[in-house]
Amino acid sequence: MEYRRLGSSGLKVSEVGLGSNNFGWRLDEQSSIRVIEHALDVGINFIDTADVYGRGQSEEFIGKAVKSKRAQVLLATKFGNPMGAGPNERGGSRHYIMQAVEASLKRLQTDYIDLYQMHIWDSTTPIEETLRALDDLVRAGKVRYIGCSNYAAWQLCEALWTSDVNNLESFVTVQPQYNLLNRSIEQELVPCCQAYGVGVIPFSPLASGFLTGKYRRGQEAPAGTRLASNPMMQSRVLTDRNFDQLAKLEAFAVQRGHGMGELAIAWLLSHPWLSTVIAGATNAEQVSANVAAGEWKLTAEEAAAVNQIA
Repeated sequence: MEYRRLGSSGLKVSEVGLGSNNFGWRLDEQSSIRVIEHALDVGINFIDTADVYGRGQSEEFIGKAVKSKRAQVLLATKFGNPMGAGPNERGGSRHYIMQAVEASLKRLQTDYIDLYQMHIWDSTTPIEETLRALDDLVRAGKVRYIGCSNYAAWQLCEALWTSDVNNLESFVTVQPQYNLLNRSIEQELVPCCQAYGVGVIPFSPLASGFLTGKYRRGQEAPAGTRLASNPMMQSRVLTDRNFDQLAKLEAFAVQRGHGMGELAIAWLLSHPWLSTVIAGATNAEQVSANVAAGEWKLTAEEAAAVNQIA
């Protein structure tokens, strides 16, 4: 396993991390703990979750799994999405952030969070209010670094500017959707991150499993897969255009002795501005496959060829 800096910070994170939105939904407690323990055994030190994953169960399972080895693990979680029906059970207000962080700390069974991320932009709360609350959490030692997720370039830039002019802690990372099928962040968000030293942590690196090759044109999604239970996502992902692209990418990978899933992760890691790739897993074998993918270092020529296909 190789390690990269978390944005412009001095923190080193495994270049392949563990995503946990399967925990508490597709995986029960014991299955989740087995996946986490295997991830740590193979060198992963970065686990990403959110309070809404499994309605808090993802954080609970992670807390139980890493309690005895907390110093070895970097925990990243997120807040901001609705955790209840009330108007103050979501968002980026000081009121909610102070509640949300205490709830996450309790579920994670820890007294600090390594990376605390705002899950979505809150248009109803001034960004300065959000950042001042997060700055207070860092100064109190409850949070080590802060980040954001699902931010547009202008939103990230406004947040960075607000931190700068008010001498507040600044976002060190942003989590956007990014994979071989969805490269829209390259237009504005990536240049913004490069200019200001913000690390990119892509979610959905395998496009809900499509980029592993498990889905086939004209066939129903395999039972138990992420897309099998989500017709709306199926209609967006299982398109002729995507299958045409997949066939070309698979041929490229096979010619070089690799699988499609390996190519998807290796291509992401060919970008130096990425901090880590958080890939979900439902078993130990998938964790190992994700880690193995990180060992394929694309040459400049290979990366250029993949860019042409994609």
